[in-house]
Amino acid sequence: MKTTWRSASLAASAVAVLALTTACGSESGTSASSQNVGATAPAGGIAGVGSGYGSVGAGASASATGGTGTGTGAQATGAGELAISANGQLGKILTDSAGKTLYRFDADTAEPPKSNCDGDCATTWPPVSADDISAGDGIDKSLLGEVTRTDGSKQLTVGGWPAYYYAKDAKAGDTTGQGVGNKWFALAPDGKKAKSASGSGSASEASLPGLSVRKDANLGEIVVDKNGMTVYRFLKDKAWPEPVSNCNGACLEKWPAVAPVEFNETEGIQKKGYMNFTRGDGTKQQTINCSPIYTFSGDKAPGDINGQGVGGTWYAVAPNGKLVGAPAQ
Repeated sequence: MKTTWRSASLAASAVAVLALTTACGSESGTSASSQNVGATAPAGGIAGVGSGYGSVGAGASASATGGTGTGTGAQATGAGELAISANGQLGKILTDSAGKTLYRFDADTAEPPKSNCDGDCATTWPPVSADDISAGDGIDKSLLGEVTRTDGSKQLTVGGWPAYYYAKDAKAGDTTGQGVGNKWFALAPDGKKAKSASGSGSASEASLPGLSVRKDANLGEIVVDKNGMTVYRFLKDKAWPEPVSNCNGACLEKWPAVAPVEFNETEGIQKKGYMNFTRGDGTKQQTINCSPIYTFSGDKAPGDINGQGVGGTWYAVAPNGKLVGAPAQ
């Protein structure tokens, strides 16, 4: 009996270890999204009125960088007749009938249209309803479409990109959401990112993969995101037996979490341990070799490495997920 009990105990332990190893360290890619996305099609053409913004307050507590949450978030709000507005910094931008700026999110996709902003993200970035939309002067109606969100509501798309408002835009003409987290940009009339005169945070359609490798003169090979911004790891996070982020609240505002990126959208990144996980706030975050990854709000342009070594806990990431330039652990 003792021998049998011991054998069973050892077998159970082996199964447990195998399960943990599989949870983080397997070669499975980013998990597929469960969102129900509809095909792009011209939205209804009824000229609407409405406020075009809804009742979302500016004091939303969600991180402005967005991400996929567990809830459905704010109800989509109508925009009425879309218009083209001239902005001194951004040029021509798309606005609703009340003059509110419309935005797009880099973590979304346009082909096929897909929104990756739910839950708390959708409270900070309310989706624009596809109902009662019409195209104003100079807007190509064929670029307007819709996508079905997780709550079944229809969201406006422009050139395939889901459209949003920003809760901190207090009045018509505000563009405070431009460049937030290096992921949110005002919509140009053709669905592309609005381009600022200074060029800050407003590159035209990104030519880089979702994640790739850059050779830095000081750090060697480091990972960058689709905008060329340096990617970092936090020493206080955990990777095994499953990823855990210990960067929340104010920390997350300073160090935006990298949203999920499909492995086939990367270049030069190690596949083993490449996965995403659900954070404590319900949003999804990408990992490399099971370690959560972030960008740094203090990096203002591609190539910046201002986050390197901050607090002795933040370091750039090598293609295999290891810390670059960190002291031996």
